[in-house]
Amino acid sequence: METRYDVLIVGSGVAGLYASLFFGGDTRVLMLAKRARTVSSSSLAQGGIAAVLDHEDDSFDMHIADTLIAGGYKNNVAAVEALVREGPEDVRKIMELGVEFDRNPDGSLNRTLEGGHSRRRIYHHRDQTGKEIVDKLLAEVSKRKNICLEDNAQIISVVPSGGGFRADLFVNGAVASVFAGFCLMATGGIGRVYMYTTNPPTATGDGIRFAYEIGAKIKNLHFIQFHPTAFDSPDNPERFLISEAVRGEGAYLLNGYKERFMHRYDDRLELAPRDVVSRSILLESRRTGSNRFYLDITRRGRDYLFNRFPAISAACLERGVDIAADLIPVYPCQHYLMGGVDVDLNGRTTVPRLYAAGECAHTGVHGGNRLASNSLLEALVFGRRAALDIAGCIRAGYAGVEEIPVSIDPSGAPLSPGLTQTIREIMQRAYFVMPDEAAIRQGRPRVESILSRLENERFALTPEFSEAKSLAVVAAIILREAEEK
Repeated sequence: METRYDVLIVGSGVAGLYASLFFGGDTRVLMLAKRARTVSSSSLAQGGIAAVLDHEDDSFDMHIADTLIAGGYKNNVAAVEALVREGPEDVRKIMELGVEFDRNPDGSLNRTLEGGHSRRRIYHHRDQTGKEIVDKLLAEVSKRKNICLEDNAQIISVVPSGGGFRADLFVNGAVASVFAGFCLMATGGIGRVYMYTTNPPTATGDGIRFAYEIGAKIKNLHFIQFHPTAFDSPDNPERFLISEAVRGEGAYLLNGYKERFMHRYDDRLELAPRDVVSRSILLESRRTGSNRFYLDITRRGRDYLFNRFPAISAACLERGVDIAADLIPVYPCQHYLMGGVDVDLNGRTTVPRLYAAGECAHTGVHGGNRLASNSLLEALVFGRRAALDIAGCIRAGYAGVEEIPVSIDPSGAPLSPGLTQTIREIMQRAYFVMPDEAAIRQGRPRVESILSRLENERFALTPEFSEAKSLAVVAAIILREAEEK
């Protein structure tokens, strides 16, 4: 790894990987993966990618309408138009790069249905669509000599420097600095600010914190999606997701008495949007006095289920549940962030040369609630848009970035135990599915006090400290927005 690049991409999910492919061979690109390059929310995406490739029984207008309805009409309509109308070409592009989607016996692409969609428009690779896309994009990135992808490179901070940015990071246990003229944040979500999440350990909101610290506008961070059907395992903070596609293929949602109940809350039943189903589960829990809920898809048969959902079937078996014979215990948990670093349609933030794409960015495309399987599409469309905008800026005249050496002293006091756990407990109690106003008012000053300590006391510069600071910044912004809205 060198020290000077044209473009720094922070994150190795679909948004960052796809963006990197739109730079010419003379543009030096550094991509940093916080852990292994395959560890991202993108890789965990099960259901599929939504797009209108066939207009015979679907249309752009229908996809747009479904996205707006799911988002509570809080969406940026221009962003939704870009997503839906441009997305199909990006889907075709990744297919040209080798991504394989499931097909019907006649060779046509198979489409599934998920909550909030009025048509079958979800293209999938069994129940590992994200992994399939990430693997094929990584294979393409490895062919590009202008792209350097570094694993286990955790950033401490990103600051303006020398006409671009300086990023300080941990590499092989030591602190190093790299410089780049442009920076694209593609760091994913904020799931680890909660006790329970479907997100990987890397999802600590780092990119949002870095952007916030250098003055970028953060918008609608309280727009958080809670997935209604995560595997219910209270002893594990990382909840395994039971894809919405399982309900799309006919699973029933049952209460603690093994009864269907969605008819009490929404005419769309199990295929209502995620926020509706999550709220319905909590309301049903209050009605029945039980917090036990299940998915039942046993009627579809073993051969079908183990072929269509091999990863879900295997993961459930590891937990003692045979989805062809048993009910699957589920409960809502944190899943996705619709807010983030505020950007325009080309990924530009309010800080010059700083861009954001993917889950850490607020394009406004999702409104108050993301429509199922629009996330991978958003990563493609707006990752590409950001990269093309940066590339255009470079072509228009770019003087490079000056290296300004800095001395970083990582010494300091050890991080106080329990700080991140306290943040997670506060967030789980105050802002889960249906916010608790009293808990928000009580929790906000506690989180802000923790953040003040992290900012003002001299703690040792470690990966754990950096993540704790990110979680504190994210939690403080969420609770402030929640209290002031």
